[in-house]
Amino acid sequence: MVKLDKKTREQYTKLVIDALHAGEKEQFRNTFLELHPSDQLDIFITLNSDDRKRGYSYLTPKEFADVFGGLKISNQKLFFLELDENYSVSMFNHMFTDDVVNFLTEINSERAEDILLNMDKEKAQKVRGLLAYAPETAGAIMTKELISISSMDIVKNVLEKLRQDAPNAEIIYYLYVIDNDGILVGVVSLRDLIIASPSEVIENIMSTRIVSVPEDMDQEDVGRLIKKYDFLAAPVVSNQNRLLGIVTVDDVMDILEDETTEDFGEISATKGATDLNLSGFVTARKRAPWIIALMFFGLITANVIGRFEETLEAVVLLAVFIPMIMDSAGNVGTQSLAVAVRGLALGTIEKGGFWRMIRREFTAGIMLGLISMVLITIMISIIYGNWVLALIVGVSILCTLSASTVIGATVPLIINKLRLDPAIASGPFITTVNDILGLLIYFSIATSLMAYL
Repeated sequence: MVKLDKKTREQYTKLVIDALHAGEKEQFRNTFLELHPSDQLDIFITLNSDDRKRGYSYLTPKEFADVFGGLKISNQKLFFLELDENYSVSMFNHMFTDDVVNFLTEINSERAEDILLNMDKEKAQKVRGLLAYAPETAGAIMTKELISISSMDIVKNVLEKLRQDAPNAEIIYYLYVIDNDGILVGVVSLRDLIIASPSEVIENIMSTRIVSVPEDMDQEDVGRLIKKYDFLAAPVVSNQNRLLGIVTVDDVMDILEDETTEDFGEISATKGATDLNLSGFVTARKRAPWIIALMFFGLITANVIGRFEETLEAVVLLAVFIPMIMDSAGNVGTQSLAVAVRGLALGTIEKGGFWRMIRREFTAGIMLGLISMVLITIMISIIYGNWVLALIVGVSILCTLSASTVIGATVPLIINKLRLDPAIASGPFITTVNDILGLLIYFSIATSLMAYL
């Protein structure tokens, strides 16, 4: 099995396509199957419909299962429609249970039931078990393809078992030790197994310090745990500590990518519209609710300016600095929002860290405000020769930046306390709030000092 760089992949792609066009089955198989599964996937999605159909006929369902399992759901749906029913059922029987579940949850429920009815009964039962779990929990994303052993086994027998069961297991680097009731009592690494004496009893080499996850744990928390301990997999257990399955690091990487994309979409008010494959119409439809809501919310900004119409008429020069005040407020608020959401997502904001975060952001806001105030005050005094105007703008910047950092950090933390997704405190929302706040501060200070302008 070889892993390709970009140039070599292009060469292999040409060889694969040429073999398909020439009808050279053995040449295709020899070229395609020696590649790493990720490279097989990359090549397969470049094929047109006719080439793919010939490729299906050249590959067994078991061989194509690895390719299908690694595809994005949009490609899976497309390729599935091209497959013969018997071929697809056999393919699902050879896929890992979690990959089958991922696909079935994305298609019509009646079609999914038909697939399950035609699958191997034992495999279908495992899949149904995973489908019964609440979405985005450890139980829903785990796989059943693992290797479990008894504490009373000896190393020699376990190694023989490993030779037989390894081809069907998703990961073999950890072997989970269970008792007669299926209770998880220990774990043995492949390294420990290899260096142990063949006659050694598993109970003597296993580790009893097991880090496991409950079946109802949120998938993000599972990801954090695997990242924290640098695991390749984590065992999933029931409330009675019975071993149910494992969550592997490759699944966690996909989950964290999806969660990050979702959070990014929430923060930027583009949820559901970050996929570059979406059409312009669909993208606009998904973004429209936020944009329209913020547009009407922006009317409040206009009303704030309208309330201070007399101030503006008296000193028109004040209008020059409105964009600067609004932009500065929005910028620092979005920065604080990003820091807070990232901290919550990574779990770095520990219990009792709410006020520590607020103090830190407020201090940062004051420091940024002081620096900005000094610079803008000097600049306005030199350019316009009006120290009162310079003072109004400078103090407004100081107060606005100090308050905006607190708002940007506070809103997601409060939302998190309410058990909601902190990412819904989108950047545009925070920006609009801080725009309104900045204008109120600016015109309030300007109005109070009108007599000196």
